Amino acid sequence: MSAPFETPAPAEVSAFHVQDDKVDLSGTTLEGWLALGFFILLGATVFYQFVTRYVLNDSAAWTEEIARYLLIATVFLGLGIGVAKHSHIHVDFFYRFLPMPIPRWLARAVDVASLVFYGTCVVLTWLMMQKMGSYQMTIVNLPMNIIYGICLVGFAFAAWRSSQIMVKHWREDYRGVDDI
Repeated sequence: MSAPFETPAPAEVSAFHVQDDKVDLSGTTLEGWLALGFFILLGATVFYQFVTRYVLNDSAAWTEEIARYLLIATVFLGLGIGVAKHSHIHVDFFYRFLPMPIPRWLARAVDVASLVFYGTCVVLTWLMMQKMGSYQMTIVNLPMNIIYGICLVGFAFAAWRSSQIMVKHWREDYRGVDDI
């Protein structure tokens, strides 16, 4: 006779095994490596800020401004990665429910609009850099055009990747757009 609250022994314990895929960095783009570099610098800056503020009780004033600018650099360089992977947010409602030729024309319009948008951003960022002149950062005595230059490079990467995506779509005659 067993006790009323006794837990029965498991008949069999199943094993759970997970195997990671091999890491392949060969497809990493230049903007991906640059964004990673800025992200690592951002992490080091925030760690330094944490140590000086909470361990040494004497916060370094420059870390907040530099961390903000490093985050901006990471995001704007990461823009090219999103465009290259064609992974930006989009609404595929129209591609699914409209008659067959319309989704292809919509995809063409989106490709052209994306290229025009990123190209316009490059030009506008360049014009803004010209107007900024020798404007300095608030705490660190460096020109703000360093940050705007990184944004310009990010937009240029996005425009370049957008043109590559557009050429790829045109060569494939937008096959697969209807399969979204």
